[in-house]
Amino acid sequence: MGAVSDKTEAKRFDASQGPRIIGADQGPSADLGSIGARFMAWAEETGGGFSVLEHPMPPRRLAAPVHKHSREDEYSFVLEGRMGALLGDDVVYAEAGELAFKPRDQWHTFWNAGDEPCRILEVISPGGFERFFEEFGVLLQRPDFQPEMLGELGARYGMEFRPDSVPELCERYGLEFPMQPGTLHLASS
Repeated sequence: MGAVSDKTEAKRFDASQGPRIIGADQGPSADLGSIGARFMAWAEETGGGFSVLEHPMPPRRLAAPVHKHSREDEYSFVLEGRMGALLGDDVVYAEAGELAFKPRDQWHTFWNAGDEPCRILEVISPGGFERFFEEFGVLLQRPDFQPEMLGELGARYGMEFRPDSVPELCERYGLEFPMQPGTLHLASS
């Protein structure tokens, strides 16, 4: 999965442009270190109301440290596999065909809770946060990448992280997280 160009252009989509279909293997994508991101609808294309991404997750993979968003809500629809999520103090599991709601200002994280690949369709409202994933994918490709850069990027998008949550989450749920907080090590795929 290659990095998305930081020059991705998108514009409002309307009926005058004819039908639009994005195939199962189409759309720009990014490797986010722990999971992937396939960009399907940008905020610019939806008038800002929402954006849509697909997140493929390897088995038993933690997506991110516990974090919260101050500007947007996320809706995770499980396409295949089993997603686990920590939503506030509650642990929930969503199977294929189920939807998990991650509201703004709630500490949360999610992971592939199974031994098979998991894919979720992430709807983000309002749109715009997909640019965080785009920038993060590009940032990870830089030879001077430092984990602290993730915190700086997140702050620009109104996001806070709890990197100290990773070891406990991995131990408690039998997960892997290739980008360990406070290190430069990125595990190879």
